[in-house]
Amino acid sequence: MIRLSNIKLPLGYTDDDIRRVCAKELRISEKAIKTASLYRRSIDARHKNDIHYTTSIDITLSGNEQAALNKAKCKNAVITEPYRYLPLTPKNKEKRPLIVGTGPAGLFCALILAQSGIRPIVIERGSCVEERAKAVNRMWQKAVLNTECNVQFGEGGAGTFSDGKLNTGTKDGRSRKVLLEFAAHGAPEEILYNAKPHIGTDKLRDTVKNIREELIALGAEIYFDTKLVDIKRHDGAITAAEVEHHGAKRLIDCNEIVLAIGHSARDTFELLHRMDIHIEPKPFSVGVRIEHLRESIDRSQYGAAHNKLPAAYYKQNVHLRDGRGVYTFCMCPGGVVVAAQSEENSVVTNGMSEFARDKVNSNAALLVSVHPDDINGEHRLKGMFWQRELERKAFVAGGGDYRAPIIRVGDFLNKEISTRLGEVTPSYLPGTGFASMEDILPPFVTDSLREAIPMIDRRLHGFNHPDAILTAVESRSSSPIRITRDESMQSVSLRGLYPCGEGAGYAGGIVSAAVDGIKVAEKIITT
Repeated sequence: MIRLSNIKLPLGYTDDDIRRVCAKELRISEKAIKTASLYRRSIDARHKNDIHYTTSIDITLSGNEQAALNKAKCKNAVITEPYRYLPLTPKNKEKRPLIVGTGPAGLFCALILAQSGIRPIVIERGSCVEERAKAVNRMWQKAVLNTECNVQFGEGGAGTFSDGKLNTGTKDGRSRKVLLEFAAHGAPEEILYNAKPHIGTDKLRDTVKNIREELIALGAEIYFDTKLVDIKRHDGAITAAEVEHHGAKRLIDCNEIVLAIGHSARDTFELLHRMDIHIEPKPFSVGVRIEHLRESIDRSQYGAAHNKLPAAYYKQNVHLRDGRGVYTFCMCPGGVVVAAQSEENSVVTNGMSEFARDKVNSNAALLVSVHPDDINGEHRLKGMFWQRELERKAFVAGGGDYRAPIIRVGDFLNKEISTRLGEVTPSYLPGTGFASMEDILPPFVTDSLREAIPMIDRRLHGFNHPDAILTAVESRSSSPIRITRDESMQSVSLRGLYPCGEGAGYAGGIVSAAVDGIKVAEKIITT
């Protein structure tokens, strides 16, 4: 197979265009090309009068590919092989591993184990995705919160009710395995080649369900509405896990537990603290959601060509005069701001897009970096406690009924409280109320946001539009702790305990969490 890189394609290109440009690059006849498919595609919008796709294309030829490549002397072409994940041969296991959590880390850890012949037991404190969707909609429509099944807890993890964004900074080759598995289980094929792939919340639910069905077919056992409440140990090693299902407790005999619990399992963090499992505070971020008209962002990014392209994406970061960083995260083109709390009397925001990304607004988290030293105290879970404090302040500021506090960007920059909406209508449900961000966030956060917004506007015109909406509080973008592990990926405090994924402090998004789950599975297989 030959891979051609840095190939320019026009907006609205066809399959014939792909074959034509490949033939031209290799100086061969189109008839010599057996197959031609996209490996990677990104939008190049650096010059608004010449917006196009930059692609990598995999092709196979009817003749000798190396000879054709030598003759063409094409600098953008190499011989390559399709990606293959090579499964490991498992060692005999006396007991089945227990995986706690069915977010991307837990699902992919379970999948790799099951595909290798090891039949894991999987527990999830929330419900299956079908029941979870009902619980989430009750929260959004009627302000009825289920603290065990919500945007944070349930099959698929927090990403299931976000956007299904598969952007990643990891260079680990296992990320290709993640994309291939998602596509094999029903995700759109374009995730395999788009530079900024996303599945969409509406399609991700079915994809997660399909992964579950394969796990069961391979012999895994999955128990929903089942929470880890204790870990039994002897001589520094695990002997069993105590779990709870609708108030009834039982023991699961195991000596390996994968903690893929996500960043919101605060009661589990407290359990680990009581057990004196080594945990360390780590940097994280807090802030708000910023919401603009989708058309405004599209025009800013693409100019006159915006109606020929998908809803525009952006990613921005700035460094302030004091050295602190402010950045956008989890950008949701054509999406909505959603209620994502998992505790009573709190407000937490997140963003969500469906596959079509066709809602009126676009939004992103606008976050300020937080170092453990920014928070008073020595407790290892102080970052978690501080997050909870902000979330409860947001609940009060919004009206005390799960409405979220909002403010227009213009009023925020002028240190005024909003009294009216402009051209942007907030999308957050179950509702919003005008409030001052100073009633929720500490001065170093609000001051950083005020400095950063105009700076970002110089790169992304319209970012500081006075009618754009800030919705608080965005507090769950990453875990405030790391459950320390060694080179075997086991806890430094307890043999057989595998901290895994975003909640454990080792990932930052769906793909990187899934990759971490694969790596943990590989360690279990060979240990």
